[in-house]
Amino acid sequence: MTTDPYTAVGLIPEITEIQQRDDIATNLDHLHKLARTAVSMGGLDVPVKLLVLPEGSLQGFTDEIHDLDHATYARTCAIDLPGPETEELGCWAREFDVHVMAQAKARHPAFPDRYFNVGFVLDPTGDIILRHYKLAPLPPMEHSLSPHDVLDQWTQLYGHGPEAFWPVADTPIGRLGVMMANEASYPENARGLALGGCEIAYRTSYPLPGVASGAFEIQNRARALDNAMYVLAPNPASYTGSDGQRVDFFGGRSTITNHLGHTIGRVDHGGVATFVTATIDLAALRRQRTTSAWTNWTKDLRTELYRTLYEEPIYPANLYADRAPFHHAAYHQLVTQAQIELMRTRGIWR
Repeated sequence: MTTDPYTAVGLIPEITEIQQRDDIATNLDHLHKLARTAVSMGGLDVPVKLLVLPEGSLQGFTDEIHDLDHATYARTCAIDLPGPETEELGCWAREFDVHVMAQAKARHPAFPDRYFNVGFVLDPTGDIILRHYKLAPLPPMEHSLSPHDVLDQWTQLYGHGPEAFWPVADTPIGRLGVMMANEASYPENARGLALGGCEIAYRTSYPLPGVASGAFEIQNRARALDNAMYVLAPNPASYTGSDGQRVDFFGGRSTITNHLGHTIGRVDHGGVATFVTATIDLAALRRQRTTSAWTNWTKDLRTELYRTLYEEPIYPANLYADRAPFHHAAYHQLVTQAQIELMRTRGIWR
């Protein structure tokens, strides 16, 4: 275990949309070249110990953009963990002597013809030491299963405890956790990680218009400040779709935020492959958590009060226990509109 400062590198890659699993090789080739440069240049002052690949880096967002059939995508594009792709990333972890945080749409042996959005961590030996299954996929677009969508079966497999939903890996470079993309739109996911001891959270990627509006950066800084933890948020560069069109869907504003909510690494532009770096100072984070009388907020949670807010369920559990996720139009009609009506019926919204 080390508390010496080190550099975290977040890649800002160009992404090529995949049509089948073998297409991932194109993105891996680009990512490796970018990683070599980023680790070399990023480590000129302080050694690089953590390499972060944004959500979408391996596969793109084919299923979401094109409203694909869930089971077909599971069979043709989703990967297995571990599998050839994570073996390749494991080679990089050994080559650069770093931990790697990344994401993929991946299958699960207990759920045939289904896939989840999975954030994962590789240690410097190339072993997968953490899998986090995305709890809050982007509601109007994303077809991935959430553990909440199959909650009864999930808890049979993994139990009801926080570690079943917000796992944290205790590593020599700090305690690592994942709250990718839309998950960090909900403060509860950051808090779930913090109560598991998370010190460094993976939060990437986020699309337009949420980046241009400032929501992405506001959330990153708030989650970091609220929970006294680092938030790593590199955003992808350009995106090349199946029609060959190259677009910036993301809008840049890649950041690394420290435990005080300060942006300590920043690349504003999007569309061009590059990387963002910052120094991680675990000793400062741990000192602030254990000596502050005020801004280490988690110690003062009045949990008995907050529990009352969640006694009545809101979003339906087990939504996809017996069927595949809805296509976009059906989701809007059967879920989004129904949830808005629920809030009206309860008198919360007018």
